Amino acid sequence: METTQILAEIREANLSYLMLAQSLIRVDREQALFRLGVSEETANLLNTLTPAQMMKIATGNTLLCRFRMDDDLVWGLLTSHGKSSANDSVSRLHASILMAGRHQEAA
Repeated sequence: METTQILAEIREANLSYLMLAQSLIRVDREQALFRLGVSEETANLLNTLTPAQMMKIATGNTLLCRFRMDDDLVWGLLTSHGKSSANDSVSRLHASILMAGRHQEAA
């Protein structure tokens, strides 16, 4: 994959993320804070962005969103690595609880 194509895909992902974030914040602010893992201040800023501002921000060459699952335990739970499918919902619930706790610690 060429660098120009990668940069174009980053810009597209950034714009999609900003639009999704703004939509979530406007529909259900508390859920948006949790699901996006952002602070109240960031949510306020995202909520007030104009389409032109979002386009300008999205054109950077760095992804605006990041993975919140940054350890092997959460990844293992989400992928159910080495577990039967019967435990899948329990594993996902456990992973959600761990990530929610980390969101609270960061806030």
